[in-house]
Formats: sequence, structure tokens, C-alpha cells
Amino acid sequence: MRLSVIGCGYVGLVTGACLAEAGHEVMCTDIDAERIAKLNAGGVPIYEEHLDEVLATARKNGRISYTTDTAEAIQFGDAIFICVGTPPREDGSADLSAIDHVAQQIAAEAKSPKLVVEKSTVPARTGLELQRTLAAYSKGSSITFSVASNPEFLREGTAVYDFFHPDRIVVGVDSDAAAEMMREIYKPILERKFKCQVHKNGCPTEPKVEFLVTTINSAELIKHASNSFLALKISYANVIADLCEKLEGDVEQVTHAMGLDPRIGTQFLKAGLGFGGFCFPKDIQAFIQLSSTVGVDFEILKAAERVNKERIDRFMEKVSKALWVVKGKRVGVLGLAFKANTDDIRFSPAIYVIRRLLEEGAEVHATDPEALGHAQKILPNVHFHEDPYEALRDTHAALVCTEWAAFKNLDWERAGKSMARKLIVDGRNLYSPKRMAELGFEYHSFGRS
Repeated sequence: MRLSVIGCGYVGLVTGACLAEAGHEVMCTDIDAERIAKLNAGGVPIYEEHLDEVLATARKNGRISYTTDTAEAIQFGDAIFICVGTPPREDGSADLSAIDHVAQQIAAEAKSPKLVVEKSTVPARTGLELQRTLAAYSKGSSITFSVASNPEFLREGTAVYDFFHPDRIVVGVDSDAAAEMMREIYKPILERKFKCQVHKNGCPTEPKVEFLVTTINSAELIKHASNSFLALKISYANVIADLCEKLEGDVEQVTHAMGLDPRIGTQFLKAGLGFGGFCFPKDIQAFIQLSSTVGVDFEILKAAERVNKERIDRFMEKVSKALWVVKGKRVGVLGLAFKANTDDIRFSPAIYVIRRLLEEGAEVHATDPEALGHAQKILPNVHFHEDPYEALRDTHAALVCTEWAAFKNLDWERAGKSMARKLIVDGRNLYSPKRMAELGFEYHSFGRS
């Protein structure tokens, strides 16, 4: 099938690349001309595991192309995936101006019937407004538009794998024809009839993927409800960590035992600096705001958001208590991305920590395997190092802010020899307190003695 993707960010580029890998012809467009030029030159503007391989294969097979001409992309595809940003406004609601703009362009430029697919995360009822906009700006044209909501459940860092191995594919549609078209688009993934780059020798046998057809409103709610629930689990684990510190418990023992109950599960019951990135924080805010507009007080989500924001304060309390005086101290920060295996620093707890350190007069030396380039643009007063051992040299404290495997496997015996003081404040509970003590470190983490 011929598919168009509007927006080449984390969601759009992964979506376009993976649909091309699955056998479709895909044209991607973006208003960022520099990004499109880099893609046309064979570059990859974001870091995502396996994405470079998938894009290279799609380019070699002639299944993917890029353009800055939105009209060209609109006319190319039988289905158009909208993957533009929906950033939070001051009141927490989603800014849908980019989606509105794209809808107007589609209505004006389409020369044939189109299935318009929401891939961006949007509040419920956006699909209805999208239908109205397409009709209002088609200027009496006889061309018909169908709308579908196809929320993404991709985790940054494993997005390519997640696209090829989904636990469910949700499509909210306004007609049976739209449902069948969406099923046809995902048929190669549903039937696993292609060899993806994640598994060179073929994908392993897995349970059948659920293809769920819902109303458009339900599909939009499913995305926000899912992300919000995962965020709730993280904040719940962090409150348990605070309790463990007061009552001399071990949060990892508590959450592990909780997670063994299949009704609860172990995933996302992880104490630490809390969640960041562009999804969870904005999706919680948008869901709270949406709920309030229809008279529902989502108090439990407000509490989860508050707990998450307080994690930075809790972390800095540990840092201040350990260092006594932060001003003038040289501090090494391990991690800049909001999570491991991505270069995304949006709403990253590490960035908030660094800004607090700078405000208090610390000299900050930071490292990250992938996010240095992005961080350098917004933190001009920080010293950046590719080598984590250089970032820790002569420091009075090492602060762990991102759970990269490279940091988990760091040789702390070596690092400790070059540090001015053997102090670690671990915001991700990466290390064993017992092991750190054996190496002579003063070690602080969340919810563990």
C-alpha cells in the first residue's frame, strides 16, 4: 500500500520506517527542512536502537522517500498517518494546532479518497473535530475522508522492536471500510510474514497479536488511560520508597513481592527519580485537563503528578545532606536522557537535577552515551564528557540520573581512585548498597538502607 507519514519525529520516523520494512511504500514529510535533508542523505536525526538499520534497508529497497512538500505527501498515500507534536499548553491541555493545520492541508490538497490516521497522542473527541475540519475545508469537493485513531504504544529505546512485536494494535474507526484498511496495513505484522531487522534470522514465535477495533473516542481514551496508569505505578513505587526509608524497609524487596502477583505485575514498579520524557508528563496533564472539562475530578492522577515532581526535591535533599555545602563542589552527573537507550532529554529528570545544581553553585561535569549533543544546546554552563571516567575525575560526588547499561557496568574501583570523594547518590537504584560499601563508597539511593 502507499502510505504517507506527516511528521518525522520519534513516532513518525519509527512508524514510517517500520511500515516500509513491512512492505509498504512510504513517503515521509516534515516542516524541518534540515531533518528531511539529513534523511535524504542517508542520515538518522534521532537515536533509536535498530532504526538506522531499518531505514537503510527501506532506502535500499526503494520503499521509503522523504519530502518537504506536504502536498506531495498528501497526494501520495492512500492512508495518511498524522504524527505531529501535541505539546502541553500552560493549562496542561494538549496544543492541537499542528493537527488542525495538517487537517486543513489534507482537505485542500487531496486529489483522491484518503484514510486519515491519528498517530499522535490526542485527547478524546479529537477524531470528531478532525472529521469536521476535513469536511469544512474541502470546499465542496466530492473527495471522501475516513478517520481512524491508531494510538502508538512504543517505548523510546525499544520503539522499533515494539512496532514489530506489539502486544495489541488498537484502531478506532468511523466505518467498517476504515477498519479493513487498517487491518490490511498491519497484516504483515499480524501474520509475521516478513523478516525484520531486529531479528535477522526471523522473528520468534509469539502469541497472536490482538487487533482491537473500537470507536474513535475509545481508542483516544485507551492511549491516555494506558500511559496514565503506568505513571501511577511509578509514583506508587516512589511513595513506597519514601515509606521504606522511614520504616527501615527495602523498596526493592517490597515491589518485587508485589509484582509477583499477576494482577499487579513487576513492570514500572520502580523507585527512583521518577518519570520524564515527552509522553508521560504531558499525557497526565492532558488527561487531567480533559477530565475537568467534562466534570470529572481525576484526583488520583493529580497526586501521581505531584509525587513525580517531588522526586527532584527528594533527590536534591539527599545530595545536600551528603555534601553539606553544594556551592563550589565539583559534581559528576551520569546520564542526561530521560531514560536509557534514547537521546531524548525532554522533561528529563537529569536536566532538572543539573539546573538545580547550577543554581546552588556546583561545578557540573556530565556524560551520556547518546544525549550529549542535545544537552549541550540547552546547558552551556556544564562541562560535558564522552568518557564517564573523565566526567567523574576529581568530583566530590557522582549522581546517577539515567539507567544506562554502561553506567551499571562501570568499574567503580577505577572511578573511585580518581574522585575527590567516594560519594554516590544513585537516583536509579542501579547498584548494590552492600557492594558499594565494600568498595569504600558512601552510597545513597531511594528506599534502601
